Amino acid sequence: MSRYMLIESRDPFDSNDVAFTYGLACDLVKAGHDVALVLVQNGVLPARRGANADGLAAVIKAGVRVLADDFSLSERGIANARLTSGVEPTKIDVVIDHMAEGHKTLWH
Repeated sequence: MSRYMLIESRDPFDSNDVAFTYGLACDLVKAGHDVALVLVQNGVLPARRGANADGLAAVIKAGVRVLADDFSLSERGIANARLTSGVEPTKIDVVIDHMAEGHKTLWH
C-alpha cells in the first residue's frame, strides 16, 4: 500500500479537469492505497455544504480523506461550520508534513 496526497487548486464548477483528480483519488482508494485530497485556493469551493458537488461527494463516499486549507476557506468567506460532512479544515502545513512522510504527491 502506498500513501498519496493529491492537491486540487481548481474549482470543478469552472474546470472540467478536476474530475480527473477526483477520479484518480477514488481509483487509488479502490486499489487499496491511503489517499488524502487537499483542497486549496478555488479547490475549496465545492466543500461548502449545499454546493452542487457530486464529484466531491463521491470522493468522500469512496473513503478519501478530504482536507481543506483553512486560509483558502477564510479568503473565500467559507466558515468551518459551513463545510460539508467529510471535509476537514487544515493548515497548509499538512502538505509539507505529508511530503516529509513520503506520500506520493500530485498537485493540480
